[in-house]
Amino acid sequence: MSRAGHLYFESERLTYRPLEQYDLDLMVEQWSDPEVIKYIDCQTYDEDELREEMPLVTRRAGGGCIGIWILADKESGEKLGTAILLPLPVEADDTEWDLVREGEIPDREIEVGYILKQAAWGRGFATEACRRMIRFGFECTPLDEIVAAIDPENHVSRKVLQKSGMREEGLIRAYAETIPGFRITRAEWLRANP
Repeated sequence: MSRAGHLYFESERLTYRPLEQYDLDLMVEQWSDPEVIKYIDCQTYDEDELREEMPLVTRRAGGGCIGIWILADKESGEKLGTAILLPLPVEADDTEWDLVREGEIPDREIEVGYILKQAAWGRGFATEACRRMIRFGFECTPLDEIVAAIDPENHVSRKVLQKSGMREEGLIRAYAETIPGFRITRAEWLRANP
């Protein structure tokens, strides 16, 4: 297995691989759809804007273990969405990409997240991806805990995070707002996954 081989993994129905420049097609499909980003951003983005962002959003840290992954259907290979382990922004309204530096685990709480295109909604992929990303985080990184933050109206993500073993912490400071936060520690995850 190559050094980066551990960054390619699977779950029951999905494959996971690091986001690459050539994944612009999926980024456009996700970020140009107002329903998909409804709880993430107040504006959509066009292809030119996203192409400009690709060098930034394909950055990785911690030996590649911190970044964005493509989620694809294991049978068809269709790209269904993305999943993240990234530094949780506190007073910034977006990921602080300057914290994502090769070879380092950012000195910030690391958040798990996911975005699925509409065609993949309602099939349990978000929960499957969230659980697998948490497992990756605790099996392949030195992280002692993983966090998440959601828009208070995003009831679907609240259920996904709870089903993934994360506990609700009440309101936390994230994305320059006070919003619901979730957390799971390595010890909690190990107790649930002996």
